[in-house]
Amino acid sequence: MSQTKKAKQFAALHVKGTPLILYNAWDAGSAKTIVDAGATAIATSSWSVASAQGYEDGEDLPLPLAEQIVERIAAAVDVPVTVDFEGGYSDDDRKLASNISKLLDLGIIGINFEDRVVKGRGLYDIDRQAKRIAAIRHAAERKGVPLFINARTDVFLGNSGDVDEALKRAKAYASAGASGFFIPGLTEADHIRRIAEEATLPVNVMVMEGVPSNDKLAKLGVARVSYGPIPYIETMEALQKKASKLFS
Repeated sequence: MSQTKKAKQFAALHVKGTPLILYNAWDAGSAKTIVDAGATAIATSSWSVASAQGYEDGEDLPLPLAEQIVERIAAAVDVPVTVDFEGGYSDDDRKLASNISKLLDLGIIGINFEDRVVKGRGLYDIDRQAKRIAAIRHAAERKGVPLFINARTDVFLGNSGDVDEALKRAKAYASAGASGFFIPGLTEADHIRRIAEEATLPVNVMVMEGVPSNDKLAKLGVARVSYGPIPYIETMEALQKKASKLFS
């Protein structure tokens, strides 16, 4: 299947009320296992990818190594692959566009792109983040790939937690060329429902303590559910448990 077909197929999987379930991978082996279990698409978790290589999350994983891992995942599976690209590894829009172009050359069709200042503090203001999203969209258009830009807001992760602020960002990000709106950290059903109803973009929720069940999220109008670092954490816990029986 061509990269463009994969991108269009991936976008079509985002259906309000029938969410796409993404059980996040961290390398080619985990991606193949998840696809063999029946997954229709693969998403990475930046935390999991970094931890699997002995790095901390937050763009500590060297970009060339991140690209190598992405390349192996995309080559290992014949389903759409979307990458958690954090803040894009640059605050410069030209460099950001170049980084995106390289990812597209590796065969991916989607990214998560967050509004947290990865190596700084707080969030980018709305206009600045919208310009960054626009730079990514332009880079994808130059490549001829309808990249799915999942615009992540960290409003609900240690910041204001304001739903109105999140909706302002959703509107601006959509106008800049975003394809989806990711709201990790939000757990309250009423707030999730409101954002799903008022945002024009398909809404993505991350599974964590306090988040409603997948069935409830579907009823709230969510279009995408991500498991983030949970698959990696649970796999490593199971590995440790098995190994401890050998060495205890």
